[in-house]
Amino acid sequence: MMVETATRAPESPGPRPRMPRLTWARNAWRALTSMRTALVLLFLLALAALPGALLPQRSLNQQLVDQYFADNPTLAPLLDRVGAFDVFAAPWFAAIYLLLMISLIGCVLPRTWEDATALRARPVATPRNLARLPHHDGGTVDGDPDATTAAVHGLLRSGRWGGWRVAERTEDGGVRTVSAEKGYSREIGNLVFHLSLVGLLLGFAAGKLLGYEGQVIVLSGGGQFCNTGILGYDSFRPGTLVDGTDLDPFCVRVDDVTAEFLPTGQAERYAVALGYQTGADLDTGRVDAWRSFPLAVNNPLRLDGNRVYLLGQGYAPIFTVTFPNGEQRTGEIQWRPVDQSTLLSEGATKFEPPGVTDDEQRRRSQIAITGLLAPTTSGGDVVTSIFPELRDPEVAVDVLRGDLGLDDGRGQSIFQVDQGKIESGELVRVARVNLVPGQSTTLDDGTVVRFDGVNDWVNLQVSHDPGQVWVLVFAVTMMLGLGASLGVRRRRFWARLTPDATDPTRTVVSLGGLARTDRAGYGEEFDRLAAALLRPEKES
Repeated sequence: MMVETATRAPESPGPRPRMPRLTWARNAWRALTSMRTALVLLFLLALAALPGALLPQRSLNQQLVDQYFADNPTLAPLLDRVGAFDVFAAPWFAAIYLLLMISLIGCVLPRTWEDATALRARPVATPRNLARLPHHDGGTVDGDPDATTAAVHGLLRSGRWGGWRVAERTEDGGVRTVSAEKGYSREIGNLVFHLSLVGLLLGFAAGKLLGYEGQVIVLSGGGQFCNTGILGYDSFRPGTLVDGTDLDPFCVRVDDVTAEFLPTGQAERYAVALGYQTGADLDTGRVDAWRSFPLAVNNPLRLDGNRVYLLGQGYAPIFTVTFPNGEQRTGEIQWRPVDQSTLLSEGATKFEPPGVTDDEQRRRSQIAITGLLAPTTSGGDVVTSIFPELRDPEVAVDVLRGDLGLDDGRGQSIFQVDQGKIESGELVRVARVNLVPGQSTTLDDGTVVRFDGVNDWVNLQVSHDPGQVWVLVFAVTMMLGLGASLGVRRRRFWARLTPDATDPTRTVVSLGGLARTDRAGYGEEFDRLAAALLRPEKES
């Protein structure tokens, strides 16, 4: 007789319980603060910084960025979308930087606490079988265990063998043990290295948040610049927490510029006779008291927490325009180099007619002198420069008359005129001429344009970085910590002192040693220690 039995289908497993949020957060924190993650983030930070070294950056040279766009019209916009021309201000770079800092802090601080606790702990107990250690020795010496223990202590703390941390323990049967360890400064150096790395990152972060950097062009012969606001700068890059309203006040004055060039045209030396006033001078009203300073490329002026660097030098042509009514206006403004090897420069010097009250007539009578300046001219009809030093200057200029757009309310470059005004006919060329200093040309309405000469200008950079001192300090301590962690050897030494069963005045000594690092050399040190304890007559 067959009996059918019903088979129960296996129950389907229910939904897996969700991981509690606290557990997920703990696991994420452990993963972020692991040494492996810190190394990966450090590698990513170095990889992310590569575009900043291979591609031109807007914060350093906008002209090179513009040239890259002109040379690579298809690739450049794509790179610009991911911030490749402003890498160190890109959000993704800041995210890697922040994660690395959090990871290092999470790695180092707990380990610092553990090692600080270990530094106060006694050396580990003596192993039971010292013969299994890489370094071991033994023998019987004269003296009871107490005297032998005192001899071991004295040897490890003597001037020749000093530096050991020693702990003594007592075992059954009157056995005495001595544990000693040396080289704790290796771990201290390792911690100093990692803590200094964190401090280095914090110093860089402080500089990016609270620092600023600006550039300004100042004419030679008494041109001045005062660090009282961002409007005095030609370009200004503030830190994240800087709004430009609380700058350290100081003033500089460019008295003279000296530029020396090699026969090849390469710059050999730039020097500026600079006068300066500190914030204290301005507060006390000593506006006529100027201190002198020899500013050079590798010799910045440091004052009030700021540094003033000399970046470069160029030329500013001087033009005098005599209008038909007899009034004169002199213009002197920097022209930018278009060829760094010869300092061939281009620019535009703009004038407004004096004494004209009618706005429409005034706009139609504005004058711009634009073209090229050769500090050492090649001569001929086509002007170019053959040497960067100011030896034989000449300008090849177009004189434009009309509406320059100065009243449009829009910013415009000081180095060129609005090409749209020329195309629309609002700005018309009325003369094209080559001039050397002292020469002039007369326009159709009787206006006289005279080329008077050339003046020097210098490009100054003002940098304020409150974290630079800490960056220097942490960089030094990081190198010291790295030297200690690489140069110090961690090693351990044990001694078991057992009373001799046949002669209570003698002691059986078992010694063992272990190197905590891979560096060789402890074997010789252990042998000398063992010889000093077991065979003192030979060691002496």
